[in-house]
Order: sequence, then C-alpha cells, then structure tokens
Amino acid sequence: MPDGSYFLTRYDDLIAIYKNPQSFSSDKQREFKPKFGDSLLYEHHTTSLVFSDPPLHTRVRKLISGALTPRAIAGMESSLVRLVDQLLNELYAQPRPDLIEHFASAIPIEVIGNLLDVPMQDRGPLRAWSLAILGALEPVLSDQALAAGNQAVEEFMNYLADLITHRRSHPGNPDTDVLTRLIQGEPDGEKLSMKELLHNCIFLLNAGHETTTNLIGNGLMALHDADEQRSRLLSEPELIKSAVEEVLRYESSNQLGNRITTETVHIGDIVLPPQTRITLCIGAANRDPLQFAQPEKFDIARNPNRHLAFASGTHACVGISLARLEGQIALGRFVARYPHYRIENPVRSPRVRFRGFAQLPVVLS
Repeated sequence: MPDGSYFLTRYDDLIAIYKNPQSFSSDKQREFKPKFGDSLLYEHHTTSLVFSDPPLHTRVRKLISGALTPRAIAGMESSLVRLVDQLLNELYAQPRPDLIEHFASAIPIEVIGNLLDVPMQDRGPLRAWSLAILGALEPVLSDQALAAGNQAVEEFMNYLADLITHRRSHPGNPDTDVLTRLIQGEPDGEKLSMKELLHNCIFLLNAGHETTTNLIGNGLMALHDADEQRSRLLSEPELIKSAVEEVLRYESSNQLGNRITTETVHIGDIVLPPQTRITLCIGAANRDPLQFAQPEKFDIARNPNRHLAFASGTHACVGISLARLEGQIALGRFVARYPHYRIENPVRSPRVRFRGFAQLPVVLS
C-alpha cells in the first residue's frame, strides 16, 4: 500500500498469521496513537480484548469465556426463541417494516443486555453508542466521527460505572451474568482493573452487536436473492446450521483485521521488517478459490466450510457459539414465518470494515 503497509487477501496467508501471534501482534498502541491521540477512543481500543496481546488478552478472554460456556449458551436458547418470535409478531404490525431496525439490530442488543444484566429501561442508547465507537475504526476518520466516538465512550463509561457500583453490592450469578463474573474475577485471583472492566464491557456490547446484526441482515438478503436456496431451507430446515456458516463466509460481517509484525517475517517471497502494519482481508480470504469451490456461489449446504469470519487462533471470536445460535434462530424462524418476503430498495452501510445493511425495507406475506 502507499503508506508502506501490506494488504493480504489469500486464505493461507491469513491462517498463517492467525497461528503466529508472537510474530504478528494485535496490539494497536503504536498504530492508533496518531489516529486517536490521547483520547477516550484510544484508551478504549487499546484496552479491549480484540486489540491486545497477552497478558491482558489472556486474562480478559479467560474471564469472558467462563461465562459463555456451552451450558450457559444452551440455557439462552428458549429466551432467544421467545425474543425472536415476539419481534416477528411486532414486525408484521409495523407500517413500514425494516429488517435492520425492527429485527436484526434488536436481537443482539437484548442478548448482550441480558448477559450484562442491563436493566431494560436503560438499553435505549446502546446501539447508538456501539455504532459511534465502531465507526471510529474506519480507515478514514472524520473530525465528526472522532468526536462522536469519544462522546459515546464517555457516556457509556459513565453509565457502566454506576451499573458496576450497583452490581458490586448486588451481585448476580457469575455463571450467567458476565458483568458479575468480570467484577469478581477468577477464584485464582485473576481480576480486572476498573479501566479494563469498563472498556471490556463496552467491547462486549460492540463486538456482539454490530457483527450479529450484520450476520442476520446479510443472511436475509442472501436468501432473498438466492430464491432456490431459500426454497431449499424451507424444505430442509435442518440445513440452518450450515446456512448460517455460508452466510458468514459469503458476506463476512467483519471484513478486515489488522496486525503488526514484531520481527522480520516472510509472507511468500515478500520480506516484512519489524513494525510493518498488515491488513487482513477476511472477506477476500473467504472467497479464495484455492480454499472454496465456486466461491461466488451462495450454497447453504456447503461442506467443508472452514471460513474465517470469526478469525482463528488465539484471537478467534470469544462469542462464536452465541453468534451462531442467534443467527440460526433468527434466520430459521424468520424464513419459516415469512417464506415469501420481498426486500425492496436495500441500503448498504457505507462502512468498509463491517459489511452489512443500513436499511432493509421488507414486504411481508
């Protein structure tokens, strides 16, 4: 790239980088300083799980993973089904239903809100805060987006500080309440500082919100455009699991990742010196013809399908199982309820890093 960084698109190259976190660091302190300066956005994005290396990454991931066990995820299924069915009922009553505003974005907000046990009446600002903070990660950042992102971090931290104070005196069940678990730490003494706690609660909402909203919206659009695949899912509902995996591959919610080299490395015949910045194009790798047969075809029964939508290695998405469950229930029950839906005049989100839709106006039948 003109600035001396490298942009990688091949599947095998991304896998090799994911498997070598020692040589390819996720720490963004050096990279984000010129972009964010001494701001709350800088503090947030260099403290959260996704943009950190061990030991911080290891400590935070261990705490979060302990609350997202297979048993805990399975326990969420019945409430998630009720939520989706309620939204499907309300969607039909909307005068101008939109699959993003009235369905896809509402699901992860409620799920993450439940995980942190955020009171229902306090959840109104969560989506706007998330969009503003993640919007600041775009390659080109306007002054307006920078100001909005910093304001969102400040407001979110102020809210969480009060919530944490209340939860310390009224703890929940650490097996299901992620916030209580993060506050109490592990029995072996692993605990987060107040700053780490605040920023990783924000991270949980952001990571679980935007990408899952995109997964659901992208899936409904892909099934809409591939009518034969929608028909197949209706006749073979057991394909919903592989259908979700194909949505993740075909329209990866998160398109880009970043690393910086810690030593001299070789990628193919290219030599990269230490401190070389790298952009990983997940969307391209997931359509690499050397890994996926007919990569431009949307095939809900694709097998094998070792996509990279959740990254891989030590930085693989900590909420993989939860995101999959949300996608399966939302897409499966929507298509079964409204098999002949028509999307009219979809509006793509202008973002580069996150691929999804800003609006999906729909006609239900």
